[in-house]
Formats: sequence, structure tokens, C-alpha cells
Amino acid sequence: MAAWGERLAGVRGVLLDISGVLYDSGADGGVPIAGSVEAVARLKQSRLKVRFCTNESQKSRGDLVRLLQQFGFDISVDEVTAPVSAACQILRERGLRPHLLIHDGIRPEFDEIDTSNPNCVVIADAGESFSYQNLNKAFQVLMELENPVLISLGKGRYYKETSGLMLDVGAYMKALEYACGVEAEVVGKPSPEFFKSVLREMGVEAHQALMIGDDIVGDVGGAQRCGMRGLQVRTGKFRPSDEQHPEVKADGYVDNLAEAVDLLLLHADQ
Repeated sequence: MAAWGERLAGVRGVLLDISGVLYDSGADGGVPIAGSVEAVARLKQSRLKVRFCTNESQKSRGDLVRLLQQFGFDISVDEVTAPVSAACQILRERGLRPHLLIHDGIRPEFDEIDTSNPNCVVIADAGESFSYQNLNKAFQVLMELENPVLISLGKGRYYKETSGLMLDVGAYMKALEYACGVEAEVVGKPSPEFFKSVLREMGVEAHQALMIGDDIVGDVGGAQRCGMRGLQVRTGKFRPSDEQHPEVKADGYVDNLAEAVDLLLLHADQ
């Protein structure tokens, strides 16, 4: 189709979301999405540069990669960009000492960060740790600060597990913003800095890059605001209403990653 040829012309780099594109997470580890293992292999055998970018904040990059490798994905830790390492860099650069409202799975990532006498709050997808008591403690820390700083690892509204849709960090971030009268600094998608860092790592310009994700706002909208193109897959958290989103229109909609790779290998510059 000529339309796809125009949409994908000049693509040299592909950014892949992970949850909802490669696999659906779950209490038992989750399941790969049909055709995604083979699609990643085909993409990496092409001349296109590939980078995996995720807002995953329940697992460390190492744990996430090991899980994906068990599913058969060709992926390594240094190919994955996630918000935890970026957040730690910000904390060190600015001398911030965080109160952590995070999942135990990523707590070791902050082992070398000073958390005494906190002067900011870092919030991530804390899962079962999003209790009233824990949210209230984060609220109290922020309210006691003269210049409150709230750093959020992503701002997603929800994501999909094998058991269904799950509330994401964005809902809890918004609660703290509202209660404390602060605006969170988002590390991860859809932050422009997150996407720019991925492009730098890939060595491609924004107009040469394509984001493939299941989140119309965080993946597609965030990428487009940085000058990239964005495809939405109809897997993961995709909802039919996404195709009539009032603010974001994807450059294309595909049934799954396998279809996206078929189109890319047919139309993108090889």
C-alpha cells in the first residue's frame, strides 16, 4: 500500500515498548504475545536499529530481560532503556534524598542513593504497596518540604496483565499532585527527555525513528511530540476507542508487532 510506504519511508531506528507489545505480564510471569518473539528476531536481523524502551518499574532491567529471554526473545540488558537508572542519575546530580514509594522489585536499584532525611518523593508502580498508609506517608513528606519535589517513573493510567487491566502509577501520581499542589517530574514515557535519550543511544534522528507501543498517549503521543512516528498495536492495553482519541492520532494501527514488522521490512529503508 502506498500509504504505508509514505508513513514508513526513511525509518532507520525502531523503538519497541515491552509490556503489551512483546508480552502481557502476570502473577505467574506472564505470556509472550503471539508472534512477538519471531517478530523481534526478524527486526534484529534487518538493517534497522532496535531499542527497547519501557516504563517498567516493578522489575529491574536485569530481571525483566531474564524473563524475556526465558520466553525466547533476543534481548540484552544494554538494549533496554528504563526510567529507574535515569531517576537515580537525577537524584545524584541534584543532591536529592528520596522517600521511596516503589515496588520491592526495584528497591535494590536505589541501594547507593541516600534516603535519609528525604527532600523529595520518588513514586513508581508500587503494586500492592500502594496502601493508604504508604500514600499518606509520601503525602506527609511532600507537605513538610518548603520546595516539594515529586518524581514519578512514568505517568501511565493503566496496563494489561493476563488477569486484566491494572491501575498504573499515573493514577497515584495524580492523587499526590492534587493533594500537595505540586506537579510531578515524569521520568520515562512520555517525557521528551526519555525519548531523546533513547534516540541518542541509537544514533538516529527523530524523523528517522518509529515508536511501536500499545499506549496511545504514552508511547505514540510522546514519540510524536519528539518528532518521531508512532504505530499503535491492538494488543496489551489497546482499546478500540484509542483510534478516535481526541488528541493523539497514530501514524498507523496494526493488529500486533508481527504485522508491524511485516510492514517495516517491506517499506522502511533497508
